[in-house]
Amino acid sequence: MVKTITPFSTRAKEGATDSPLGDFVNVDQAIVSTADVGFYDSNTGKLTGVKSSDTSFIDGTPAPGIPNGGTVLTPSVNADGTWPLDMTGYSDLIFAIKPSNGGNYAVSAIMGPDSNTFGGLSPVNAAALLKGAIRRNDWDTALVDSADSMTVDVWNIFMIQAQVKGQKLLQFSVVNNSGGESDIETAFMRLV
Repeated sequence: MVKTITPFSTRAKEGATDSPLGDFVNVDQAIVSTADVGFYDSNTGKLTGVKSSDTSFIDGTPAPGIPNGGTVLTPSVNADGTWPLDMTGYSDLIFAIKPSNGGNYAVSAIMGPDSNTFGGLSPVNAAALLKGAIRRNDWDTALVDSADSMTVDVWNIFMIQAQVKGQKLLQFSVVNNSGGESDIETAFMRLV
């Protein structure tokens, strides 16, 4: 027994028929673009944007006339009090250094200054080597390079992958071991 729809029923007014469907159903097809702009932070209720890689280098403060054996801490606090090298949401970092004297330089990843908080904690152990569980499930330093030879008056570029991921107060200690006085410029680029 085949059920039919009576011509005066509400289903007929809605456009229903008693004939079966064909081999296909027409479906409107349209491409609609979407943009993922972030999420609402459950702690603050504020929109938190999706991170994207830096498109240009963040300049560190140039340090003129650093004597042999002298140390530069880079970067320094922005004029508005914010920290320029916050790695929250970033995994990799490109570090660039341009010395005016060629030779060896020691570079270490350290905790930033105690004048800024680390996720609400203050004071922090400023200039301490960053430590984390790295591959062997024990605590190890994130980055300590005691002798990297730099070429004079050009940008020497180094890729640091995952070792400083998520670090909120990242700073670098650069020791001039070139044998003479040097002007040292640094720059940074964060990658997602």
